[in-house]
Amino acid sequence: MSSNVSPWRLSVAPMMGWTDRHCRYFHRLLTRHTLLYTEMVTTGALIHGNAAQHLNFNAEEHPVALQLGGSDPTDLAICAKLGQDRGYDEINLNCGCPSERVLRGAFGACLMGEAALVRDGVKAMVDVVDIPVTVKHRIGIDKVESYDFVRDFVGTVAEGGCQVFLVHARNAWLQGLSPKENREIPPLRYELVYQLKRDFPHLTIAVNGGITTHEQIAHHLGQLDGVMIGREAYHNPWLMVDWDSRFYGDDARPTPTREAVELAMVDYMERAAQEDGAPWYSIASHMLGLRHSLHGARKWRQVWSDHHLKPLPAREVWAMAQAHVMPAAEEPQIETSTSISSF
Repeated sequence: MSSNVSPWRLSVAPMMGWTDRHCRYFHRLLTRHTLLYTEMVTTGALIHGNAAQHLNFNAEEHPVALQLGGSDPTDLAICAKLGQDRGYDEINLNCGCPSERVLRGAFGACLMGEAALVRDGVKAMVDVVDIPVTVKHRIGIDKVESYDFVRDFVGTVAEGGCQVFLVHARNAWLQGLSPKENREIPPLRYELVYQLKRDFPHLTIAVNGGITTHEQIAHHLGQLDGVMIGREAYHNPWLMVDWDSRFYGDDARPTPTREAVELAMVDYMERAAQEDGAPWYSIASHMLGLRHSLHGARKWRQVWSDHHLKPLPAREVWAMAQAHVMPAAEEPQIETSTSISSF
């Protein structure tokens, strides 16, 4: 891979309830280079809760970024230092989540209305860590659709030392829409993100929102420094299997088969059960999109999702699921490699 490729060229978005360390381990089996993000972790949870539990991740996940939710500069600095000490490659500040929970906590998308506070929080983090401090945000809040709003937000926050902005190309409506509706109803306006890159050519600008195909990724990379994929990466993870070669120019590792990935996850489930007591079904839930659109996928998912099978060992459930899997030789979209090379 060229050393000139941006670390933010491709990334999987932070998604609450989804991108935990088990999900990230699974995604790393598919792509070496794509940047992975944690679920949002609040500063309060780290300072007043079990920080070690919240910050735990697998060494194989690198490059991996910690996303923080918070607004107090002192608290953000403390948590950024905790993240760096734990080994994360980046600290990201959430300025894009529109849920009621983050509104009550005075962080997330509502922080776009307080650019100076975000700038101060970024500076507090930059002052105590040596890894990149980045911001994920929307293009606006509520019905404020002027480009000037997001331009001024980025310009102000950059004064605090942020050099990387991950932009969800939709407004966040803080009233009247659920988080799910906020991912679908406000219109996508990619042109505003492109304009940010033109106005701030020295900054790294990546786009997020509504991107589902290789063609769309390539188009955005022609305009911007990076693309962040969210729900499509989770529901159709096989999309990522050739990203290393397609978008990073890295052909060193043979493309794995779905069978090899699934079996590697079974190995991981057994290891996680022994080391952490993690139940296999909490891990298996993240790989249910592995056979997306393939023959037998629905019945395969049903086996891995069957709560009656929870008492069984993961390997027994895997054996049952294989009864519904078409042999790899009959699936032309699957490569012929039979194993996953080491990380």
